[in-house]
Amino acid sequence: MSKITPLNAIEMQCLRQSFGLSVEQVATLTKCTKEQVIAWESAQDTAPMQAQKALLDIDDIIEMQVLNTTDGIEELFKKEPKRHLAFVVYPTQALYTQYNPEFLSSLPLTELYNTAAWRIKKECKIVLEVEVTLIALDAEAYKAYRADNNMSESRESRAKWAATQL
Repeated sequence: MSKITPLNAIEMQCLRQSFGLSVEQVATLTKCTKEQVIAWESAQDTAPMQAQKALLDIDDIIEMQVLNTTDGIEELFKKEPKRHLAFVVYPTQALYTQYNPEFLSSLPLTELYNTAAWRIKKECKIVLEVEVTLIALDAEAYKAYRADNNMSESRESRAKWAATQL
């Protein structure tokens, strides 16, 4: 296993901000205090390697999702013409927990999942020249769509609903 190069204060802050997380959320993820995170980001203290590793692992998980998803999209477009895609994102932790529990163990916060979706959107645009729109899940509209179309709750149903929102 390779050693992790310690992150400096600016890198810690940039990593947190790239995830769209608050200081409090990073404290929770790293099992540290808000005051400790503030100290890391202001160069008053160095983040423990365990905390740095936890954040870098999340970044790796997001990057793997980006690669896997864009590879899948690229394969899809080998079979059919390019089109505009819609990805569901979650405006609240409660909706994320309810509708996308399979990601909670690897990306426990909706902000992390949404960060992955944003990075996928950018990668699709730059590498695949595919437009992706992020659609915030509107639970009531989604439930009505499922009822109108006699559909059960599933990732595929959410994707179909999102496509109708374009």
